[in-house]
Amino acid sequence: MSHEMSSVENSSREDAGHAHAHDTKTRDKLVYMANQIGKFFVSQGQEQAINGTAEHIRKFWDPRMRAAIFAHLDQGGEGLDPHVREALIRLQSGQ
Repeated sequence: MSHEMSSVENSSREDAGHAHAHDTKTRDKLVYMANQIGKFFVSQGQEQAINGTAEHIRKFWDPRMRAAIFAHLDQGGEGLDPHVREALIRLQSGQ
């Protein structure tokens, strides 16, 4: 058996790498957006920042966006501001 990679195998690896890069870019954009929402509410105090952020994401983000940010949260939530993280935890748990 040859050790050379077929063009199909090579293409699959490239597609997987592209998908990972796309997922990372999407995740980074969602984290940025969530943090921007949180920054809007932070002047209203910690509790309102949490509640306002959670409510905004619940109302205005489509289910795929919420699922993606929850998956990121479940993997540690890197990059999320603390009150945004808390808002997502509450939203995810239905509080």
